[in-house]
Amino acid sequence: MFEELRSRLLRYLLVLGLSVHDGEEIVQESFLLLFLHLQSGKSRQNLRGWVFRVARNLALKQRAANQLQMRRTVDFDETLPEQHADRNPNPEEQLRSRQRQSRLLAVVRALPEQDQSCLSMRAEGLRYREIAQALGISLGSVAASLARSLEKLGRADGG
Repeated sequence: MFEELRSRLLRYLLVLGLSVHDGEEIVQESFLLLFLHLQSGKSRQNLRGWVFRVARNLALKQRAANQLQMRRTVDFDETLPEQHADRNPNPEEQLRSRQRQSRLLAVVRALPEQDQSCLSMRAEGLRYREIAQALGISLGSVAASLARSLEKLGRADGG
């Protein structure tokens, strides 16, 4: 389970504004807490959602303890072009792509924290039920949040 969720969980923590170091620490602590949870014979239902919820709670505590971490966000502008951009786009295509990324990133950053969390967790492959459990909200709230966020992103993307 650690191998399956480690990178997804770390990316989610980075989106919440933690540094890589703090994110890795929280991932380790989350799985230690999972081990203790299982060792004590507690529920084994929806362990993916449980791990994300524990990691989210630890991340929020870390952000509260460190005001600088609270203001930091992952700089998608530097990482996305390297991972997804065509290697040979012309200058006009490059400019359009950067403008689109900036526009969409601005929309995501303007979303309420809960909507950002729902969107990030869904992007990491979590199901609605797992997101609801991780955030402590209803399934309907997850669906509404994602629909609202995707609508805003669609409008910003010209669709």
